[in-house]
Amino acid sequence: MITIVDYGMGNLGSIRNMLKRVGAQSQITSDSVEIEKASKIILPGVGAFSTGMEKLKELNLVQLLNKKALDEKVPILGICLGMQIMCKSSEEGEGPGLGWVNADVKKFQFPREDTLHKVPHIGWNYISPKKEHPLVGGFDAKTRFYFVHSYYVKCTDEADVLARTQYGIEFDSMFAVDNIIGAQFHPEKSHRFGMDLLRRFSDI
Repeated sequence: MITIVDYGMGNLGSIRNMLKRVGAQSQITSDSVEIEKASKIILPGVGAFSTGMEKLKELNLVQLLNKKALDEKVPILGICLGMQIMCKSSEEGEGPGLGWVNADVKKFQFPREDTLHKVPHIGWNYISPKKEHPLVGGFDAKTRFYFVHSYYVKCTDEADVLARTQYGIEFDSMFAVDNIIGAQFHPEKSHRFGMDLLRRFSDI
């Protein structure tokens, strides 16, 4: 059973439907009792960094999520904003993130004369794996995912970077620190590639 955390900021139904297609059982909940029992967690997210953190605080989920991720070491996948709020801070908001990963979130900024790279970054793009991991092992040059974001993650420690993507600059599109995994893209919108990634997560 994969527990999808509902804090009002994600494509919850799409994620659950994709998990169902790969044969994985899941539930969508903000109930602390259910999250307490979780053996695997997805932290989705669409929207602003500071709003996401405030929602988690309002639901009294920060301490519980810290326990699950840092003490119990359950596998946890952050998607888009979910990845970003696992970081220390963001240029999008003043308050701190969960701080599980030694990383910060930066805003895309391109010169005016750069007409190729719009903000937000929207559309399909490739990822380049940087280390071995069950989620990316065997990915080839055709593997691509769907992105929608104006801010990107910058890891402090090179060893934490799982994959990078080129969009005007090279940014960290995935990280993996022990049981904590982040993906800037939306696997639930990435057709067979996203389905494969969620299947791999369900098999961890």
